[in-house]
Amino acid sequence: MIVLKSSREIDLMRKAGKITAAARALAGSMVAPGVTTREIDREVRRFIRSHGAEPSFLGYNGFPASVCISVNDEVIHGIPGKRVLQEGDIVSVDVGAFKDGFHGDCAGTYPCGRISEEAERLIEVTRQSFFEGLKYAREGRRLPELCGAIQRYAEGAGCSVVREYEGHGIGRKMHEEPGVPNYVEPRMGRPRLLRGMTIAVEPMVNAGGAEIVVMPDGWTVKTADGKLSAHYENTILITDGEPELLTDPEARAE
Repeated sequence: MIVLKSSREIDLMRKAGKITAAARALAGSMVAPGVTTREIDREVRRFIRSHGAEPSFLGYNGFPASVCISVNDEVIHGIPGKRVLQEGDIVSVDVGAFKDGFHGDCAGTYPCGRISEEAERLIEVTRQSFFEGLKYAREGRRLPELCGAIQRYAEGAGCSVVREYEGHGIGRKMHEEPGVPNYVEPRMGRPRLLRGMTIAVEPMVNAGGAEIVVMPDGWTVKTADGKLSAHYENTILITDGEPELLTDPEARAE
């Protein structure tokens, strides 16, 4: 069931989204050669809690950290640890914050020092594919229009979209209806976007093929061909006009 949010609930989601977006900005600012992924995780956890919230991911279905940090050919759900970031890496950070009963969720991929032109292009294609989808995040439009726009842009740029994972509704629960795939899936039906819907749209784009493999840790997802992957996500509110990004991409940690 799709849950439409009241004005009060939307205000609470704005607060959770603001903290989440600032936590993403903090994580991105820490991406540099010599930094461990565990250091980023620790600082983001401290930041979220300092703002009266809790990391949404910590303990979620058993996930052992506050941030998903995925490097290079890791698509999503990378577990922070002793890994030291190297010059030329690309680093995807996925962050959630839970405050006053509601979640925010966002992600981005960041360069570690100087990166290749291929990596730069992949990051930009992934980000822009989100904004291509956002053009259809309007009251009355059909969900497949949004999903198809992401797919067309990413594949038109010579990349591929991951099929096994998708965006989602979000609110009191981290994952609500509807599912938001990054491609047109006939079985998804044609639900309309309604005012008060809150959805997390998150293109996961591979430089090579769409196939993925899950590592023995049960969490980390990698590209099957070992090529780079990037991730970009925001929490969106459907309004009676322009969509509102509840996780403002311009947010900065304070």
